[in-house]
Amino acid sequence: MRLQLPSFFRGGLVSPFALKKLGVLGMNARNVQYIARYNDRDKYPIVDDKLNTKRQAKRYRIPVPELIAAFETQPSRKRVMEVIEPLEKFVIKPARGSGGKGILVIVGRDGDEYLKPSGNKVTALDIQRHVSNIHSGLYSLGGKPDRVMIEALVDFDPTFDKYSFEGVPDIRVIVFRGYPVMAMLRCSTHDSDGKANLHQGAVGVGVDLATGKASHAVQRGMRVDIHPDTQMPFSDLEVPDWQELVRLAASCYEMTGLGYLGCDIVLDRKRGPLLLEANARPGLAIQIANGVGLRTRLEHIEQMDLEQLEKNVEERVAYSMDYFAAKPLA
Repeated sequence: MRLQLPSFFRGGLVSPFALKKLGVLGMNARNVQYIARYNDRDKYPIVDDKLNTKRQAKRYRIPVPELIAAFETQPSRKRVMEVIEPLEKFVIKPARGSGGKGILVIVGRDGDEYLKPSGNKVTALDIQRHVSNIHSGLYSLGGKPDRVMIEALVDFDPTFDKYSFEGVPDIRVIVFRGYPVMAMLRCSTHDSDGKANLHQGAVGVGVDLATGKASHAVQRGMRVDIHPDTQMPFSDLEVPDWQELVRLAASCYEMTGLGYLGCDIVLDRKRGPLLLEANARPGLAIQIANGVGLRTRLEHIEQMDLEQLEKNVEERVAYSMDYFAAKPLA
């Protein structure tokens, strides 16, 4: 069943006054009032390079997916194959990629070929070419030569088995001045080709900061009540280890030094929440997923006094989970 949302959430034309009244944050305001104002550019290398993020997270004892190997320079074909030969499952990704581009996920083998989550097969030669493309900068910001990372495949929590199709679900949390302010789960679909990308047809599920329960879900700007492929109702969805997940996101404020950031987190069956990456320029689709504007929440944090801004991680998480608890939609 699909329900009609206000025109803002369908991408319709709305006056700036109406958007402001709804508490919606636009791209220009995000760029000028939050990214430029609260994110020092000298901190960008920490989050714009996933290898740097992983190393920084280790210093702050923030759990991340296991790094198997990293190639700083163009590796030989022999070296690549030596690394992946004993592996049944792994992920190859560019250190400086964005938007999920250049990420190759392998979930098994069929003889000499490798299996992707969709069931499609790739050869060793395909993998070697992919590594070469990453290093040449095909997927990197600005097209500059990149570094290649090989990670262990996350053993995803079975809670999400029926809420994602041929892909990897993740949770995006927006953190402002150390306070988590909004969260969503991104679920891949057949339309999105197994990618957790809302613009390609993935489902964005707003998550209540207080409970970790789904509060709202949309696909292509229209509200949905069930996953389009698995038919599972989102009303039954609750993210496990929610408080620890929100705490991890809040901790990224100290780790990165960025005042406005997005934290992408995955849930491992045994290890719990893991930081996948952090983003200094998080998108605004999280507002659509939640059916709630972001501006009002950010302005609330901006009005805090110095004492509130100096609270520790646990205190900030407790405050956010209480103050930003989901309200029933009109």
